[in-house]
Amino acid sequence: MAQPLLPSPLSLRSVTLRNRIVVSPLCQYSAVEGMANDWHFAHLARFALGGAGMVFVEATAVHRDGRITHGDMGLWSDEQVPPLRRIAAFLKSQGAVPAIQLAHAGRKASMQRPWHGNGPLDDSDRARGETAWRIVAPSPLPMDEGWLMPVELGRAEMAMLREQWRVAALRAIDAGFEVVELHSAHGYLLNTFLSPLGNRRNDAYGGDRAGRMRFPLEIAETLRAAWPKDRPVFVRISSVDGVDDGWTLEDSIAYAQELKVRGIDVIDCSSGGIAGSATAQRIPRRPGFQVPFAERIRREAEIKTMAVGLILEPRQAEDILEKGQADLIAIGRQALFDPNWPLHAEQALAGEAADFAHWPVQAGWWLERREAGLRALRRQRDA
Repeated sequence: MAQPLLPSPLSLRSVTLRNRIVVSPLCQYSAVEGMANDWHFAHLARFALGGAGMVFVEATAVHRDGRITHGDMGLWSDEQVPPLRRIAAFLKSQGAVPAIQLAHAGRKASMQRPWHGNGPLDDSDRARGETAWRIVAPSPLPMDEGWLMPVELGRAEMAMLREQWRVAALRAIDAGFEVVELHSAHGYLLNTFLSPLGNRRNDAYGGDRAGRMRFPLEIAETLRAAWPKDRPVFVRISSVDGVDDGWTLEDSIAYAQELKVRGIDVIDCSSGGIAGSATAQRIPRRPGFQVPFAERIRREAEIKTMAVGLILEPRQAEDILEKGQADLIAIGRQALFDPNWPLHAEQALAGEAADFAHWPVQAGWWLERREAGLRALRRQRDA
């Protein structure tokens, strides 16, 4: 019988994942001035203990003004490196590849934490001491009525942003991360450059698709040049905007082809977010709803892809890999629901051969013996 793909290793450049399961960046909105803390350590550590092949730190702002909320993590200062170094070291010590996503929120910066409303900052936020700051975008177009008006980025500030991404990448290397992901999805800065709904510029960074891709591709080049050659770089994209006259799957295929030329290793295929949250678009949400995006980009751009979006069951994930629809499986909220999902998935696919060999020994030793006792009781019952 063929060995399942989901629990099998995958090598990307010199980095080898113990399985094909990746925990997506999951924003916690719980940092103070961009600093990771014990909450982030505990939140991420459980995924490494749960058997994931790779664990991503949440969207990490390359500039203080690039945070989504006051609670976002950042890497705009050397002071932010030590707590991230502690996290990366623990993830690696437990067999997971430590990864980080670098981001800038663009016109979706300076907003409420989700549990405070997930909208523009208001009086209740100001009463908590959370005031708005200057936000930027490719064009002076607010996300929606009532939201902050962004300042159109000029060439000098764009050059500064390229440098901020580069320096943030160097800090991530110093912190011990082995994979970096460029966030160009979900209506954040680089996605608004790509989408005709967010980019109305009439210079070299707007207009046709090539112009709108120019700045995101420059950031990708900057990141790839800063990152060690033997370590992979991912790019997260909104495969489609899910809004009329927006970014399309054909656009994403062209973007992926250009990213491949620039040395990008994996396209992380999400969707939506250009005019609200990534879950608020007119894209029907059902199990695996974004998998067809990963499949077409993988096939037509000839680049590795990561599938994400309501991948809930081990057999579902295994089928995606067996059909060649993606190379990696990303889980997000499913990991919040079950941090041990990778270990449970391996057992489910192993069937009667399931054991606790890959569980942390501190737990697996006891669980193996409990299971032996339960098997003995079942035999007695059936005798």
